[in-house]
Amino acid sequence: MDHPAGSFDHSQELLAFTKERGQCRKKFLRAFPKGFTDPKYLNWERDYKWEAHELWSELLGIGTFSGLLQDKEYDEVARRALRVESRTNLLFSFEKMALRDAVRTTEGARAFSLALYQWLHGARYIEDRFTEFVEAVDALPRKQTRVLTWPLATVFGFIAQPEQHIFLKPQITKAAALAYHFPFGYASRPNWATYENFLDFAEQVKTDLTDLAPRDMIDVQSFIFVLGSPFYR
Repeated sequence: MDHPAGSFDHSQELLAFTKERGQCRKKFLRAFPKGFTDPKYLNWERDYKWEAHELWSELLGIGTFSGLLQDKEYDEVARRALRVESRTNLLFSFEKMALRDAVRTTEGARAFSLALYQWLHGARYIEDRFTEFVEAVDALPRKQTRVLTWPLATVFGFIAQPEQHIFLKPQITKAAALAYHFPFGYASRPNWATYENFLDFAEQVKTDLTDLAPRDMIDVQSFIFVLGSPFYR
């Protein structure tokens, strides 16, 4: 069928769009032929993140977390959170150091612990909870480098609640969204609109990979990491 002058053939756009996403899927399966059950995938990408989640559940599950706050054990909450995160390679060393320095004082540990609990378990709307956590992290004491980064803003939600939250590493995520032809509205300062957009990206990936049965956001984040990382060719 001929298209009138000036019209746009959306079928051609859709075909190209589908082809590009198919190439993304092929890239992941080249690295891990058995998908999310591939032994190499489990070893390289999933197991250490899941083990961090299990340790979080043991050390800072909601009941334990709440009890520590009631006892005003803010330093202990911060110590446990840092201990769990240290089992992963998700943050850069400067981010780990900045957070460690920021919670070294009792006031820093208190602000971080209270904001983290509200982010994970508060009753307010998720947008309000995320925004307040970001503001609390931004207000933490700093020495040489800023504490607030996208990885720091998202790592604890991802570790604690991988069924719901995802970890955002900016350059990797932007490259992955570009390859996947997903409109990712990135802003360098952590904010709810960008995080919500990233959750939409994650849900789209999860839907597209239904046949590969991603279990949670750990699998989705790992797929996105493979797409955007120069480590995987």
